[in-house]
Amino acid sequence: MSEAALSERIDRYVRDNAPRFLAELKELLRIPSISTLPDHDRDTHRAAEFVAEKLRAAGMENVEVIETGHHPLVYADWLHAPGKPTVLCYGHYDVQPPDPLELWETPPFEPAERNGNLYARGAADDKGQMYSHVKAIEALRAVNGRPPVNLKFLIEGEEEVGGESIAQYVAQNPQKLKADVALVSDTGMYEDGVPTLNIGLRGLVYMEIEAHGPARDLHSGVYGGAAPNAVYGLIELLAKAKDADGRILIPRVYDDVEPPSKEEKQSWEHLHFDEQEFLAKEVGSTALTGEPGYSVFERTWARPTFEVHGIAGGFTGAGAKTVIPAKAVAKVSLRLVPKQDPDKIVAAVKEWVKNNQPKGIECEVRVLSAGPGLMVNPDHPAIRVAAKAYSDIFGKPTVFIRSGGSIPIVGDFATHLHIPTILMGFGLPDDGLHSPNEKYKIQNYYDGIRTVAHFLEQYGAA
Repeated sequence: MSEAALSERIDRYVRDNAPRFLAELKELLRIPSISTLPDHDRDTHRAAEFVAEKLRAAGMENVEVIETGHHPLVYADWLHAPGKPTVLCYGHYDVQPPDPLELWETPPFEPAERNGNLYARGAADDKGQMYSHVKAIEALRAVNGRPPVNLKFLIEGEEEVGGESIAQYVAQNPQKLKADVALVSDTGMYEDGVPTLNIGLRGLVYMEIEAHGPARDLHSGVYGGAAPNAVYGLIELLAKAKDADGRILIPRVYDDVEPPSKEEKQSWEHLHFDEQEFLAKEVGSTALTGEPGYSVFERTWARPTFEVHGIAGGFTGAGAKTVIPAKAVAKVSLRLVPKQDPDKIVAAVKEWVKNNQPKGIECEVRVLSAGPGLMVNPDHPAIRVAAKAYSDIFGKPTVFIRSGGSIPIVGDFATHLHIPTILMGFGLPDDGLHSPNEKYKIQNYYDGIRTVAHFLEQYGAA
């Protein structure tokens, strides 16, 4: 069968089965597999079993639900294409909490169709994108009898909480997971209709900083003016982390930062971008912030950041309670660019905290997760094939960008399996990941299935 004939049959199969494909995705989205909340542990297991069942139905073999110290992994393979490359498909079935619930137009775990989009927690991040891989395998088997390459799947349930279990599994099973390339759909398109491959990710160090003041909460009338306040002390410490222009003031954070090449920056200039539109439609504030002298692309893709995600301490209930808090905690993170060492950054933060503790305040730093940033070579043969397949489906040239986000498993694949990762995403900038009313464009779900199937078919023929 010619490549054109096979491609047409794949497209027809996806069109003919579109209602069923969407119904299956909705079934998966109804499972509230929130990995950070212990009350949903049974739901994460349900989601893992669902994925395993659908991989079996798609023709994958040796399907396993692998128990870990936290949430299960799902593994499957099909290895009957001698002489052909092996592709390791990755995704995650866990999701973020849906809070605040009152901001959702429809319940987060009752998928709703509106304006060509599917609204639900996990629709774009990452159930819709991950499930495209499963349906692509089904389509290839249906129209050609067998996949064109060897395949391995590794799907996790802890991506939203650091991915500790899969990191250990990859490190301990390099032979089992041996492949030529990994395929990940957990990123987004630069804009609607523009095929986009991601060649750079920032790393992430996520920490808690806990401040201790007096031995217990104290009466502010009796002790105010003499006793240290843990909440105020923590705020005072955090205020020293950056200056008013957004420069990080923690020593050594910028030591290993490499600027993007002249050629990469020039390629970004060809991307459609309107800073005022970005401010109004995506950020929604009165002004953008960040380091002077750097473009928005540089600040969000190629510069490290320090962010405070939440502060807790003292009395926040209704009414009044005049206490001097004994304890306060902040959740903070640093996004890292390629070449920055997470261990060096952690050591720098700990030393900075120690040297800047306010008078009467003692601070403890706890590291919750740490992973490096990385770059992928856009000239790798598999990535060239992926770019062509993507362009064939969407009818436009594929663009190469970086992402400000982090996918720790990509670094684990590079370190332990020594393979590159194709970051082929189908989300859109306004999908609202981690936010109320998360959505996924339904056509992108179908086109994602088609693109993955076409990539595997072309990679097998290359």
